[in-house]
Parts: sequence; structure tokens; C-alpha cells
Amino acid sequence: MPAASPRVTVQIGKFKLNRLAQRLLQFIFIGIIVWVMYLAPPLKYWPMWVSAFGWIAFSNYWALTAKNAGAAKSSESAKSRGLHELLMNAGLLLLFIPVPGLRRSFVFASAAWVPIGLAMQASFIALAVWARRHLGRNWSARIEIKMEHALVRTGPYRLLRHPIYTAMLGMCLGTTLVDGHLHALVGLAMVMFAYGRKIRLEEAKLREAFPAEYDQYRRDTWALVPGLF
Repeated sequence: MPAASPRVTVQIGKFKLNRLAQRLLQFIFIGIIVWVMYLAPPLKYWPMWVSAFGWIAFSNYWALTAKNAGAAKSSESAKSRGLHELLMNAGLLLLFIPVPGLRRSFVFASAAWVPIGLAMQASFIALAVWARRHLGRNWSARIEIKMEHALVRTGPYRLLRHPIYTAMLGMCLGTTLVDGHLHALVGLAMVMFAYGRKIRLEEAKLREAFPAEYDQYRRDTWALVPGLF
């Protein structure tokens, strides 16, 4: 008799979201993007439609692969995870929503920004998928140490300790360049802050789990960008 498929549940504080609720929130997010795009001139904002569909496809892939994650041995608190999700969701929404007072352009007028931004977003989506496949059952949305956790050093992890975070930041930067307005730049800054905080907490957790091994790994690799950080 085949085993039943596992239930995927997300907890935010005291609230637990089953798969149906997660899908509902996803559709709400998509609806907000569609509403914003509907209000905007379609010919001018078609690149943001392309960027939005890239994010939707990526989020669906991420949701499908989440069920393959291993069981957690230890995890960050719900309060810490909730703060990260708040910063991330607000930042991602700001990439698309033209907030009053933040609609000025921050880049000089050039048609080159759109293909550059879309190509950057697509390239970093590919990096995220590559890294996710190498991370396997060690992946988690939360900062966690898994049962039988292994320190992955294959694929992009040979050079970067957090290639998925690099990819997320690169995807956000790509969308920011496509949009070109201050509200997107503020959203990018919020996502950068969220991942800066998460990297600090995650590396502390990994040093506890792999004391000597992780210190050597840190000396051999870069956190996000080779040669810079």
C-alpha cells in the first residue's frame, strides 16, 4: 500500500496554515500583482508582467520541492521566522507596488535596463534551482539543523555558503532594474536586510552543529558574492 503524501503546514506565530491556506495566500499575492498591472499602462509595464510570472513560476517550484525537506532536529523560534517573513513579503510586494512618494525613477532612461534585469532574474532563478537540488533534504525555509544533517559542499556550495540567498537577492535586483523606481529599490533594501539578519543567525547555528568543519568551510568560501562578501 503506498504511503500517504505528507501534509505541508506553515506556522506563523500561533497560526498554522495548511496547504489550502498557503495556496490562497499565493493567489492573493498574484491578485495584487495583477491588480497593479491592470492599473498601469500595459505597453509600458509589460516587462513587469514577465518578471512577475518569473516569480510565480519560481514560487510554485519552491512549494513543490518543500515537501522533500528532512525532519528538523532544532529550529529557530516562530517569532524569528515571522520577522523574516514579514520583511521578505513586504520587500517583495514593494518590488511591484507603486507606493505614493516612491514613484520617481532612480536609473537614467535607457531601454537596456529591461533586458538586463530580466536576464539577471532568469539567471539567478537557475542558480537557486541548482543550489536547491544540491542542498536536497537539508533545505528548510526556517533556520534549522536537520536529523542527520550534512554540510553540503557540492555544486555552488563549493564557492558560496548561501547561494540560494545570492539567487534571491539577484532576482530582486533584476526586478528592481526592470521597474526602475524608488519603491522597488526600497523593497530590495528590505530583502537585503532580511537576508543579512538570516545569514548571521544561520551561520551561528551551523557553527554550533559543525564546530571545526564549518570554520574551515567559512575560510574556504564566500558568503554571497565571490571576492566581495
